[in-house]
Amino acid sequence: MDGYFATDSHDRIRHEVRAFAETEVLPRVPAMEADRGVAHELSRLIARQGWIGAAIDAEHGGMGAGHVAKTIIIEELSRVSAAMGAMAQASQLGVAKIIHFGTPAQKDRWLPAVAAGDCLPTIAVTETTSGSHVLGMSTTARRDGDHYVLNGRKAFVGNSHVGDLHGVVARTGERGSRSLSAFLVEADRPGFSLAPHRPAVGLPGFSFGELIFDDCRVPLANRLGAEGDGLDVAYSSSILVGRPNLTAVSLGIHEALVAETVRFARWQRRYGKPVADLPTVRDQIGRMQSQLMTARLAAYHAAHLLDQGIACDAELQNAKLINAEYALDSARLAVEIHGAHGLFPEDSPIARYQRDAFHILPPAGTSAVQRLRLAEYALGTVKGAPWSTRFTPEPGEVVPLHAEALIEAV
Repeated sequence: MDGYFATDSHDRIRHEVRAFAETEVLPRVPAMEADRGVAHELSRLIARQGWIGAAIDAEHGGMGAGHVAKTIIIEELSRVSAAMGAMAQASQLGVAKIIHFGTPAQKDRWLPAVAAGDCLPTIAVTETTSGSHVLGMSTTARRDGDHYVLNGRKAFVGNSHVGDLHGVVARTGERGSRSLSAFLVEADRPGFSLAPHRPAVGLPGFSFGELIFDDCRVPLANRLGAEGDGLDVAYSSSILVGRPNLTAVSLGIHEALVAETVRFARWQRRYGKPVADLPTVRDQIGRMQSQLMTARLAAYHAAHLLDQGIACDAELQNAKLINAEYALDSARLAVEIHGAHGLFPEDSPIARYQRDAFHILPPAGTSAVQRLRLAEYALGTVKGAPWSTRFTPEPGEVVPLHAEALIEAV
């Protein structure tokens, strides 16, 4: 499969990220697990590798490497630490809004900083009272001359406590699909603050907390797109970047699950032979391997289509659905095979993998949401043009899929 969807450049990226993850990230995992705080230093170290700029063009200092490369980066980090895979995916989610809706001045100001690792962006849409009902948000942005004044709160924001630039969607109108607008809000802007970090069940080291806006004045130059484009910013980021990115996190967790379970089954003995020789265990491992192979194929197929500019909204939905569900199912099988050995974190990382896998279910659409969207696809009731082709370059505009020289230079 790698030979079909990936080039030699992609293989080099995988080797580089895997080596970094095993030498720089893995030794820090125990401390992150014990501390339950935010891994500020490690997040910055990862950003300085240039990988947050995977989708940023060379003109702005990025890799220009596309979605398959981005999938590889997130997957390899997530194999070792789902928290740091989540950090990388959330930052790249924040990049997309600037690439798709930013003015030339905004791109020139922020994209080089992101590519260099000097700026970690976020996107802030969700609120505790509205959840996935984006049009139900209550955070407001009131026009006041050449500024907007923001008031309200955003919740479950990926990279909330390490982010330097928050892409905030707020209400600028009373109702309707054009009642929301998007803004770039610097983390040091007066009127902006963070609620205290709250450790979640999983992903220690990653922050997805609450942003607070109290008469936060944002200049007109910081608005993303036109007034009323906020819903498009939110949906495009979730569909085109959130789903494949979270797919990659699930895939990395899934790979780690299978590898650790195989290792344990070969080492642990029952009845004078390895557990791996028991027919029931072999059946479970075979099921895990089958699910992993299917999930991996769905992930890379969707990312490949996105790189090619081919309509693939349904493939992105299916990839997120399959990867999130299959990783959790394999985690359950892994716990069965490990027995009580999988319940003690100091003995096995299986419980950590299962715990972290649950975090991938809600964002960018739960499994139920993905199935509803796939039903619309099957029934022919999908409305509007596919999101996956809305930002496709105009005819004659050349966008390299595999930038060999750029990738080698990273």
